[in-house]
Amino acid sequence: MLAVSRTATMMDHALADAAGSALPIRLGATLFVALLTAASSQVSVPLPFTPVPFTLQPMVVLLGAAVLGPELGLLSQVLYLTAGAAGLPVFAFAPDLPQGAARLLGPTGGYLMSYPLAAFATGWLARRGFDRRYFTSVLAMATGLAIVFAGGIAWLTLFAPGSDTRSLQAALAAGFYPFVVADLFKVCVAGAVMPAAWRLLDPARR
Repeated sequence: MLAVSRTATMMDHALADAAGSALPIRLGATLFVALLTAASSQVSVPLPFTPVPFTLQPMVVLLGAAVLGPELGLLSQVLYLTAGAAGLPVFAFAPDLPQGAARLLGPTGGYLMSYPLAAFATGWLARRGFDRRYFTSVLAMATGLAIVFAGGIAWLTLFAPGSDTRSLQAALAAGFYPFVVADLFKVCVAGAVMPAAWRLLDPARR
């Protein structure tokens, strides 16, 4: 078995011997993560006190990026957002929010548009070995999650047209406080996935 490089993602390592078939596999995996992001959006819970629904999407974005790496992780989320902007029903269901490009201009637009950046950051850290150990895996995903929250809160505070959350405190109450504990818990759980997968891929690390 090839030695595991400390500057390789799981995708890089898995395809080290793939030669000419590597590019189609990488593109297929990127499309799969985009589709998985869309599928996870369908598991959403609208909350009566905020326009932001509770979804599993951030965890899919971050785990997918850890596997794919920064460039393909970013591309997977650009594909997802492009599909949503084109009108495909890939955004989370929310009774007061439209599908299509208008969703990106609504109160949840900041979260959605931060997905590519969050994926890039998590993938960048994963490529540097952060996904090999539990603590650093959690740190890599928490970094991506922080970017998602920062984008969402900034949008709610500054840009969302017609939003009643255009103050930092109101934006935090609508888009941060209701979600942060559950999302941090999910990050702590998801952080165990990548080290476990690396142990399967590289038995020498057991």
